[in-house]
Amino acid sequence: MGDFKHVLLLGTGPATIQLAVNLKKCWDCRIAIVGRESVRSESFFDSIKQSNQRIRVSIQNEKHRAMEGECFVDHVFKGYETITGEWDTLIFAVTTDAYIEVLKQIDPKLLRKVKSMLLISPTLGSNSLIRHYMNDYNPSTEIISFSTYFGDTRWMHARPTNHALTTAVKKKVFIGSTKYPSPNVEELCKAYKQLGIAIDIMESPIEAETRNISLYVHPPLFMNDVSLSTIFGDRETKKYVYKIYPEGPITPLLIREMLAHWKEIMNIISKLHIKGINLLKFMTDDNYPVRLESLSRHDIDNFPTFETIHQEYLLYIRYTSLLIDPFSEPDKDGKYFDFSAVPIRKMFINREGDLDIPRMPKEDYYRLKIIQGIAKFIDSSCPTIDKFILTYENKLEEVVQSHKEIRLSAAFAVQSFEEDLNRICNEIGKYLKA
Repeated sequence: MGDFKHVLLLGTGPATIQLAVNLKKCWDCRIAIVGRESVRSESFFDSIKQSNQRIRVSIQNEKHRAMEGECFVDHVFKGYETITGEWDTLIFAVTTDAYIEVLKQIDPKLLRKVKSMLLISPTLGSNSLIRHYMNDYNPSTEIISFSTYFGDTRWMHARPTNHALTTAVKKKVFIGSTKYPSPNVEELCKAYKQLGIAIDIMESPIEAETRNISLYVHPPLFMNDVSLSTIFGDRETKKYVYKIYPEGPITPLLIREMLAHWKEIMNIISKLHIKGINLLKFMTDDNYPVRLESLSRHDIDNFPTFETIHQEYLLYIRYTSLLIDPFSEPDKDGKYFDFSAVPIRKMFINREGDLDIPRMPKEDYYRLKIIQGIAKFIDSSCPTIDKFILTYENKLEEVVQSHKEIRLSAAFAVQSFEEDLNRICNEIGKYLKA
């Protein structure tokens, strides 16, 4: 079972509950959960205590039965500075912008004995970030990046408790490690296979990190006037992430910017000597398919070779083909499942009483700033990415000016993420010289 005898899960979100249940089922290892003390996590810790550290995962779809289960957590720590004992593996189930903040709170003595670290939902450069930090404590630690979390898991009830619900599971994820080949990666592949998930092993962690569809579609879908006006505006009218304008943000211009955004990232990863991806193939084969009557195999496979206007047309067809779930069963009136009706979430008052920004686009802002910083470091032009960031930061400043009477969360600050970028670029510099 590799380095998975004593596992410490960092974070108190619903994905942590799912991961803990999976780990106990696959390896029957010793497991601990740790998170920061906050108003939000208080109900989680209370619920765990009341259940005598028993946690539970339910499923929405019978075909995901492998994800269902319950188990006991061996240890629960309130606050990263309170962790005791020795742990073989740390699993990061916190947002990518919090990685270093979390590590700084953990006792260095503990870090020096850690054998491996798993990044469950990293972004481009996250592995380099952790590797740079760990160079001062334990350079031999294996750091493994997944492309993304393997499912959609949420709280069973409105507030955080000991009970999570998994509503969707990916068919495939990608993985890359600082060690190649890696016995730990082989163990993870076996475990994921038991869960019905295939793993593609990449030659490097950063290559796995490029295989996350959110990198390519979230910025254009959220950092535009329609989506930002919905997120930060006062109007109650709903808009939907994947719908065509005016129900959602998708227009020919958005598709043009999505394509340009993908090409800019391809230029960046090419300079990092990483194999690029066929965006349309990645969308359809590795994420959600459409019927061949809508997009032919020839169009999908040859997408990178087409003229720009042809590529834009095919991307637009892809999104219009997913307005409904093309593989759902129609009802008696011929209506298919309204697949694209994912509401754009509005800003909200968080449990600390501050006005806050939804995870999308808050996490995408960090992702984009890191990519922009990497592009600048390797001298790769990215005008579309620059535009997305400028549009978002202008909106943040506008909201701050118009909400002076309300307490705002830290997410409303325009940020450089300079420390993280310096660490990432330092590691990338070593990689490029090697």
